Amino acid sequence: MRPMTRHKLTIRLCGPRGFCAGVDRAIQIVVLALKKYGAPVYVRHEIVHNRFVVEGLEAQGAVFVEELDEIPPEHHGQPVIFSAHGVPKSVPADAEGRNLFYLDATCPLVSKVHKQAMRHERLGRHVLLIGHRGHPEVIGTMGQLPEGAVTLIETVDDVDALSPADPEALGFVTQTTLSVDDTAQVITRLHERFPAITAPAAESICYATTNRQDAVKAAAPGCDLFAVVGAPNSSNSRRLVEVALKAGAERSILLQRASEIDWDDIGEISTLGLSAGASAPEVVVAEIIDAFRDRFDVTIELAETTQETENFLVNRELRDVELTIDDMAFVNGTN
Repeated sequence: MRPMTRHKLTIRLCGPRGFCAGVDRAIQIVVLALKKYGAPVYVRHEIVHNRFVVEGLEAQGAVFVEELDEIPPEHHGQPVIFSAHGVPKSVPADAEGRNLFYLDATCPLVSKVHKQAMRHERLGRHVLLIGHRGHPEVIGTMGQLPEGAVTLIETVDDVDALSPADPEALGFVTQTTLSVDDTAQVITRLHERFPAITAPAAESICYATTNRQDAVKAAAPGCDLFAVVGAPNSSNSRRLVEVALKAGAERSILLQRASEIDWDDIGEISTLGLSAGASAPEVVVAEIIDAFRDRFDVTIELAETTQETENFLVNRELRDVELTIDDMAFVNGTN
C-alpha cells in the first residue's frame, strides 16, 4: 500500500507579530506583583485581551474583577492592577477612596494619547476621539476629560454628521489599535470639513499596530487563507483580519487556539498567511503551526517588515524584583 502524500503548504509567518512592549510590560507587572506581594493580586478588567494569558495569570494567583467593589475588604491591603488599556480618572480616585494600593499597567502609548487629549482640552479645543464605542481604551481616554468634552468618531459618516459648536476649536486623537488605512480616511475627512482642526503632537496609532498591519499587508497577497491569532475582543487582532482581506488574502480568520481550526472548511490550501495580535502569545502561534504540520507538508517563509526593540519600564515599586527564566518565558509568551 502506497503511503499517503501530504499536500504541500507554505506558511508566510509575519514579523513582527504577537506581544508588543505594552503587553509585555503589563504581564510583567502582574507577575512581579505576585512575586513581591503574594497572592491574591487583583486585576481590574483583563490585563490584556487574551484568555490564554489571563488563565495563566489566574493559575499564579491573579484575580480578575470588573469593578473595585468586587475586592473583599479583607484583601484591601493587596495590590490591584489597572489593565494595559487604561482607565478613566474616576477609577484611581475610587481606589484611593477605598484605601486600595494600586499599580497602573496602562500602556505608555495609551497614556500618551490621554495626555494629548488633555492638552487639546486645556487649550480650549473640543476633543474628537477616533475609536470603537465600548472598547476599554476608548472608555479610559474619554474618562480623562469632563463629560461632554469628547465626541467619539467611528466612521467617515460620523464626521459628516458633526455639528460642533466651534469648528475653529477642534482637536483629535485616536485609539491606538485602529486600522491605519481606515483611520487615515476619517482623518482626511476631518481636515476637509474642519481645516482648522489640530492633530495630536505625535501619531496616536501605536508602532506595534502599524508594524503588524504592514507585515500582514506584505504577506497577504496570494494567500488562500490568512489566520490571525487573537481574541474576538482584541481590537488590534480583528483589524489584522480585515487588513489581510483588503491586502489580497482570499479568506481570513481569527483563531484563539489550534482547537478552533475547522479543517473541513480550510480544505486543501497551498499558501497560509499567519500573524498574531499584540496580546497573543508566541506559544499559541507555535501550537497552530504544529497543527498544520500534522496535516500538511509545511514550509515556513518569514514575512518580516521590521524589527521591534521597544521596551517599557515597569512601575518603580516593582523594579527591585527579579524574574526567573520561567517567569520571563511566560512574560514573553513562549511558555
